[in-house]
Amino acid sequence: MTPPPPTLILASSSPYRRELLQRLGLPFSVDSPEIDEGRLRDESPGDLVTRLAIAKAAAVGARWPAALVIGSDQVAAVEGTFLGKPGTAAKAVEQLQQTSGKRVDFLTGICLLNTASGRLQTALVCYSVFFRRLTNAQIRRYVERERPLDCSGAFKSEGLGAALVERSAGDDPSALIGLPLCRLVQMLDNEGIDVLSV
Repeated sequence: MTPPPPTLILASSSPYRRELLQRLGLPFSVDSPEIDEGRLRDESPGDLVTRLAIAKAAAVGARWPAALVIGSDQVAAVEGTFLGKPGTAAKAVEQLQQTSGKRVDFLTGICLLNTASGRLQTALVCYSVFFRRLTNAQIRRYVERERPLDCSGAFKSEGLGAALVERSAGDDPSALIGLPLCRLVQMLDNEGIDVLSV
């Protein structure tokens, strides 16, 4: 008799990641990690999101002894500057003024932790967006209409954000929203879960 697949847990409070994971058609639960997401001194964007993805999976994994726990974190970076979630409309406008006409790298760390075996898989996925030159009026209208206050760099790609973009480049468009599904599918396959056979 084949044992049931392990429980799948998304260690995130993000509605965007939850919506992305639903696309795979796998049953899963959501458990919000409560961790300090502050940046360490001299920490690179890639190191930051990888560390936080692992920390989220570990924090939630401690509560689930036989599960596959997904941790993910994202930051936007432009010319060496971190852009996190703006939180306020004024900060969102400021971030978009900073990215207007520039390339922004959206770096997403992903981790899959098997709490039964202790196996940890991690990856860092980059997706680059080349922003159009935008006027202050265009930026303010975008922020008013889209309210991207909980999105890295104040950029909500799945909505009106398309109007801000000249072009983009990367292997996994879902990474831009915060959960690289292509890489996650590979990780799940390594744990014996074929998404197309479930």
